[in-house]
Amino acid sequence: MSFRLRVLGLVMLVAITAIGATAWLTLRQASEQITESATADQEVTDLVHEELLNYARTHGTWEAVPSLVSDLGQRTGQRLNLATEYGEVVADTDQLSGRTARELGTTVTLVDPRPVLTFRDGEDPKNAMLVTLKLISNYRYGVRLAACQTRNSAPIDMTVDSYGVPSYRTTEMLPQCIDFASESQRDTAQDQQRVNACLDSASGRPQANAVRPEPIVTPGEETLTTCLARVFNEQVGDVSAVPLRVTLGVGGEPSRPLSAGPMLLAAVGVAILAIAGTALLSRRVLRPIARLTDAAGRLGRGDLASRVSVSGGDEVAELGRSFNRMADSLQRAEERQRRLVADVAHELRTPLANLRGYLEALKDGVIAPDTELFASLHEEAVLQQRIVNDLQDLALAEAGTLAYHRVVIDLAELLETARTAHLAVAETAGVRLAVAVHEAVLVNVDPDRMRQVFGNLISNAIRATAAGGSVTLTAGHMGGSVVVRVADTGTGIPPEALPNVFDRFWRGDQARGRRTGGSGLGLAIVRQIVTDHHGTIVATSQVGVGTTFTLTLPPASARADAESTVVLPQPSRGW
Repeated sequence: MSFRLRVLGLVMLVAITAIGATAWLTLRQASEQITESATADQEVTDLVHEELLNYARTHGTWEAVPSLVSDLGQRTGQRLNLATEYGEVVADTDQLSGRTARELGTTVTLVDPRPVLTFRDGEDPKNAMLVTLKLISNYRYGVRLAACQTRNSAPIDMTVDSYGVPSYRTTEMLPQCIDFASESQRDTAQDQQRVNACLDSASGRPQANAVRPEPIVTPGEETLTTCLARVFNEQVGDVSAVPLRVTLGVGGEPSRPLSAGPMLLAAVGVAILAIAGTALLSRRVLRPIARLTDAAGRLGRGDLASRVSVSGGDEVAELGRSFNRMADSLQRAEERQRRLVADVAHELRTPLANLRGYLEALKDGVIAPDTELFASLHEEAVLQQRIVNDLQDLALAEAGTLAYHRVVIDLAELLETARTAHLAVAETAGVRLAVAVHEAVLVNVDPDRMRQVFGNLISNAIRATAAGGSVTLTAGHMGGSVVVRVADTGTGIPPEALPNVFDRFWRGDQARGRRTGGSGLGLAIVRQIVTDHHGTIVATSQVGVGTTFTLTLPPASARADAESTVVLPQPSRGW
């Protein structure tokens, strides 16, 4: 099966499955949401219940609750309606917001702020009765005090004791509230009678000389603590905030499930669009891929000029551009290799032919061997060896396998060493060779390789400078880097030839031979060594004025800790 069909089939399967699953989930979820649109979420209901219950217990009244109801309506997004068991509305968010009251929803919760008296297990009956009487009195007083304080916008603090009954206190007791709360301290004889009746009911025996109200329950039907809790609730019911019925949501809205027909129709339409888009996409993707495959095949057969036409800015177009860049790189590498082979053959053909001619002449007895002839032949062999050594260094450097033994060194010392090594040649040529370094310039380099760099630059500068001229070596810091310049006052390089100075076998003066103009590999080796030291080298020149080579290297502190030292055996050099 072709890639096009596999992609089409896979995308169709994924699209149809995804559309079907999405349609089913959407239908199911939407139906549930519409069916339950009039029902408040349980978490919202619990939040409203808790907030209102805490308010009523803290303030002992519902009088100032509308502000809380309005806030809860905004926070939950629900309509809230608070009403007593007789239908009297205490607060309604529709009325508070000034809109016409809507039909009530179906979610109802009862908020009963009356406390429930809870005794500990094994509570002593006598202590339970005393506690009940005390809590009835304290709660009557405290809840009326809280209501009065709230009504007059005064603070009140509420805590719940270990029996589950709220207790109240305030730091700003209003005089009128003290009087109001004290009115609840009526004759506690009835409380005492009710509590005693609980003891009678729990024991199942009538108490002598006890005046009781009508029987509460049949003797023996409930425990003492249960009876005391019920009596507490009945005796404080006249002062506690009344229970309210809280209705959430809005009723009367239609609740009908979604129709499956339009959903299925939409799913089919999306599936058709997905299939058409997949076919178009596969065509758009596979056509340039086919062109790339054909061009790659031609490239593999040796046609380095093979390219693909590219248009657009998508990933496939970028792939085509990457292929073209790769082909350009391969073609340039092939051309460089051919030029290198041709240059090497050209450089070695003539001197080897001369050596062979002299050797054959010596063999045939045409010329007589003498010291001068052997010296000339030895010099020629040394020149050929130098060319081969330079080619080897350049090949290792370009391959990244040339070994470097880096140490931190002062460039002033390195430049002075290079000047001393070439001073005799410079003086013979009548050229002044000078070093101008006015500060310590530390770099992390291979000293031998950098001497090779400066040696090649100085040799070229001396050859290009006439007698009476000068070659100056300078070094210093500039912009966070180390800058070294080798400047001469020689003949200079024409502008059109300046871009080629670092090419293999290039010579500024084509009239010079190997004996006077070098092998033509020195500057190519210099650039590679400087590049391997994470630096750069550029050449500037003006005909008749001179040439300057500028090296930029990182200072020692920038790379000294990051470099590893590798020492490999190297053949000795005569640079």
